[in-house]
Amino acid sequence: MIKRTLCFGAILATLLSSSCIKDAPLSPEADLDSFIVDQADLTGAVFIDEANSRVQLYLKQNAFEKGIVPRVVPIPGSTVEPAYGDTLKFDQVTGEGLTSYKITSQDGNYHKTYTVSVVTIGVWAWDFEQWRVQEPNKYMYTVEDNATVIWSSGNPGIALSGVQADPKQYPLRDTTEPYHGQYCAVLETRAGTTLSAFVGIRLFAGNFFLGVFDSRFALSNPLASTQFGQPYRGRPKSFSGYYKYQPGPVYQDKAGKPVAGATDSCSMYAVLYGGTTRLDGTNIQTSDRIIAVAKLPDGGAKATYTRFNLPFIFLKDIEPQMMLAIVMSSSYKGDLYEGAIGSRLLVDSLQIIR
Repeated sequence: MIKRTLCFGAILATLLSSSCIKDAPLSPEADLDSFIVDQADLTGAVFIDEANSRVQLYLKQNAFEKGIVPRVVPIPGSTVEPAYGDTLKFDQVTGEGLTSYKITSQDGNYHKTYTVSVVTIGVWAWDFEQWRVQEPNKYMYTVEDNATVIWSSGNPGIALSGVQADPKQYPLRDTTEPYHGQYCAVLETRAGTTLSAFVGIRLFAGNFFLGVFDSRFALSNPLASTQFGQPYRGRPKSFSGYYKYQPGPVYQDKAGKPVAGATDSCSMYAVLYGGTTRLDGTNIQTSDRIIAVAKLPDGGAKATYTRFNLPFIFLKDIEPQMMLAIVMSSSYKGDLYEGAIGSRLLVDSLQIIR
């Protein structure tokens, strides 16, 4: 994924706008442009995870039974194998039936393989016991028992900012300080990098959310990259779990200047909304598609694990097709790039109670 790994430097130097190419060489890029499935077969929009070379599908029951025939489209000039046209079938319980597609660049020198799987959520409860390290950037992400990925964070975007390739340098990772079991998730607000400061980002709040991270917008519109929600059916009663929180010592504004008398706080909420396309960081709290919200009223310090059980407040009736998002941050105004470096939020044993 050459174009995305070089994107940050290209933006800062504005090289693209000033260059002149006489004889355009064959493209060295080997990316998937789109993976098209009949909308009648989907409960949620297809997601192409460029950072990890994955295609995630969200299928209706009849699609499991009859299978799907996707249209696989690589970027112009590149080729795909096997050629699309075959019917794909997946197990409804496990999502297994893994398929892969190999993209070859126009110049023939680069290859990229995308794996395709179905995301299924059985029990809406999580202890965050299983973690993986992404290569080559070394950030961590959590997986389900069937190895599917339904949680995400800003880590993939931060990887483009020049952060050191070390799990401990990222805002989200695992920790052996759980409420239950061996591991849980820790979200920590961290200082920005030299490169991120050029575009006005001086801190990275630790965030963790049910949904996906779309790296296409990571640099041009970071809030649009955080795509919140997974397909949901039914009427949830409450959002519960355990957390503890310690704000960092010095609260700073977007310019990186200390704000006298200000103290950081964490944020945790769940949002149920209608439709199959995801809301993102620009509209998750304001969209007219929102059906119900469960929100932590007090994000202040908690020295020990504290249980919360937040009832959903309904604004309208449920719909046949819905998405449910869970969003957490170690800095309440982290989306505005404000907060305190060192703020630390630990979460464990989360559950959507029906």
